[in-house]
Amino acid sequence: MKNLDIILQTILRTCASFIILLFVSLWVGKHINSHINHYNFALSITIGSFIANMGFDTNLKFIPMMSAFLTLVLIYFLISFISSRNRHLRKWLSGQPTVIIENGKILDSNMKKAKYSLDDLTQQLREKDIFDVSEIEFAILEISGKLSIMKKTKYQMITRRDLTPSMLNQTMNLPRELIMDGKVIGKNFNNHYSIEWLNQEIKRRNLQLKNIQYAVISSSGTLFIDLFEDQIIEPTDME
Repeated sequence: MKNLDIILQTILRTCASFIILLFVSLWVGKHINSHINHYNFALSITIGSFIANMGFDTNLKFIPMMSAFLTLVLIYFLISFISSRNRHLRKWLSGQPTVIIENGKILDSNMKKAKYSLDDLTQQLREKDIFDVSEIEFAILEISGKLSIMKKTKYQMITRRDLTPSMLNQTMNLPRELIMDGKVIGKNFNNHYSIEWLNQEIKRRNLQLKNIQYAVISSSGTLFIDLFEDQIIEPTDME
């Protein structure tokens, strides 16, 4: 009998918790669902914990838990209201986007601040169907963790009628990374792209291997090189 009471209590608590969560989600709106900033993300995690305890932990009284949950939601609305009218608070709570690529140069100092690696960058570019870093004019890491891209003019969207027959028949290859974070990736060299060839290309450009952060053979067969020192006098840093 006692077990049956616990089961019924759990069912009722779960239904009530779900209904409360549904109303709060409709009330809060889309912001919390998008995880668009830090405190939205924190709130969504905390709400999940509250709802789980309200629904399943029969050792905790339901009414005090619900009171704490609603207090949390009210605090969120208060913070949202104040930050919408205070830019400095909004900047502190929400964070700001970080420029990762500017004028075709990878800003390694900004990447370090954001704890963002070259592997992260190339993965997110591939997810946007971009396989060549050399196509990028600007790349901005948004607060949500998504990457916003502006391509160089010559790589921006065109229609098929803009292409010549030879361009339509051209085959493309996957990019081949030769240097990553200043380290040579030996397994990616072959007879055509050898370490000797790379050294010649570096010498031809009056560069030194130790100064190169990233080097990749693009899908069109051209060599893209990015240096640790980008020679941008005032890099855009939105952090």
